[in-house]
Amino acid sequence: MTPEPGNPFLLWLAQGLGSGRMPKAPGTWGSLVGLLWLWLLLCPGSWIFWLVGMTAGFGASVWLCGVAERMLGIRDPSSVVLDEIVAIPLCFAYWLYRQSQALGHWPDWRIFLEPATWLWLGAIFGAFRLFDILKPWPVGWSQALPGGWGITMDDLLAALYVNLVVYAACCCR
Repeated sequence: MTPEPGNPFLLWLAQGLGSGRMPKAPGTWGSLVGLLWLWLLLCPGSWIFWLVGMTAGFGASVWLCGVAERMLGIRDPSSVVLDEIVAIPLCFAYWLYRQSQALGHWPDWRIFLEPATWLWLGAIFGAFRLFDILKPWPVGWSQALPGGWGITMDDLLAALYVNLVVYAACCCR
């Protein structure tokens, strides 16, 4: 793949505001930025805002990751971590739904001030990193999709696996 010129700002966005340029574990650093994205989506305390923000994030990821791939001339470059960032809020979908049932309303950012939440936060984050690294079927298979679709879709599928694990954990309690 031959590198193409492009807008450095778009590359910076695709690289997770620079977090993807970290020398070790760029996907983990991008996923940590994803927790900030989750927090921002929860600020209004509206599931509609969360859903619209997530959907817009995925659309932006497909486009920006595709742009970055062409600019760098590398298939699915490790420095491009916007896909991890936008997938993190989806990892929390079932857990947030359960919290909304218990609270009687969609949770806002203050849910992360509660110490009981911290265990879930770490477990969900860790499960996402595990599925993103191991890439069970069809996560790994989805990387064959062209451009930004292949870069973004594997993280979307990894996030769905996380929700299955969270569902199982909630049902077994």
